[in-house]
Amino acid sequence: MKTVTLLLALTISVFSFAQTTYTVNNETLELKTEVEGTYDLLWNTFDGKYRYFIKNEDEQLTELTNTKGSDNKYNNAYQDTLKAILETDASKVKLTLPSLKNFINQSNAASDPNYTFDTSTPKLKTRIGVFGGITNNPFVTNPDNKSVPFFGAELELFQDNPITKHAGFLNIRTAGDTADFNYSSTQIALGYRFRFINTSKFNIYGQTKFASFTASKTTYNIEDIDNLGTFNTEDKSSTSFDIPLAFGVGADFKVGNGYITFVYDNLFAILQDSSDNFPMDIALGYKFSL
Repeated sequence: MKTVTLLLALTISVFSFAQTTYTVNNETLELKTEVEGTYDLLWNTFDGKYRYFIKNEDEQLTELTNTKGSDNKYNNAYQDTLKAILETDASKVKLTLPSLKNFINQSNAASDPNYTFDTSTPKLKTRIGVFGGITNNPFVTNPDNKSVPFFGAELELFQDNPITKHAGFLNIRTAGDTADFNYSSTQIALGYRFRFINTSKFNIYGQTKFASFTASKTTYNIEDIDNLGTFNTEDKSSTSFDIPLAFGVGADFKVGNGYITFVYDNLFAILQDSSDNFPMDIALGYKFSL
């Protein structure tokens, strides 16, 4: 019984350390402790926005803010706040968790010779996914606006950082053809994603494919001039390397050890012509963390 009680107490203690309730300017906030020392760094997300706080030895919390002035430019007020509290130049500090964490750690180490912290850089993490969907090939001539199925696989890379919003990806997809639309293709694309909403349960992002290699085949029906009314088929294969800057949006939802992913891709491209049809390129898939 004593063992169970001790384990329960430790569990509660760890949970409390990870996220604690504070009252700041009459506002009750659940904050996570990122750095603990002479000065503590606390943070959390509220309505999709990140908020950061400094706690001094007197347990006083001060929020780090960055607002726009009358000239519509950010005033970097958080840098002045850091300089006033820590008495250290903060002009090169960014209002991001990695930058603030490094700055507070360095300041704590300067004031306490026994203070130690991890100086290792974040590692890359990977996810691999499979997906399938339908497309009307928005960047290919498609007079009758026919849709075809496609399937593919993807490798996604991002930093091992709980608040990272950036990710790169490499995917390969194959689209079939139909009797009414005799065009098929296989494409390898390299791209970038920015998660403008990023939580532990789901994220929503915009993405762009900035480089692609496409191998395609088009089947033509050609009438035999010596035997009118008779048609022969001819296949034409081609390959192309493009820098399309094609944009799309997507979302990932945490399910089990991975994510269900939804992507509406190829909405438009800056460096590639679109057809006259409204773009439809929708995929549903699942990502596994490696």
